[in-house]
Amino acid sequence: MTYTSAILWDSELADDALWERLHRHFTLPELVELGFFIALTSGQQRWIKTLGLGHREVLGDTSAGLVPETQQDPSRP
Repeated sequence: MTYTSAILWDSELADDALWERLHRHFTLPELVELGFFIALTSGQQRWIKTLGLGHREVLGDTSAGLVPETQQDPSRP
């Protein structure tokens, strides 16, 4: 959670103590990949929110969603 907060909100949280804790569990390449995933996912979510899209909604004049039709849950409208 602190790593995510450091990436998204306050880089000052990424102090030596945080890096030490993170390196107990992750290699440097894993931390880079995790950080990239956190940043990418957050950016995608902010962009979707900016567009005003809700879950399973699409933009006007389009018929494509984020999940292919064949993979959608048939029990949901």
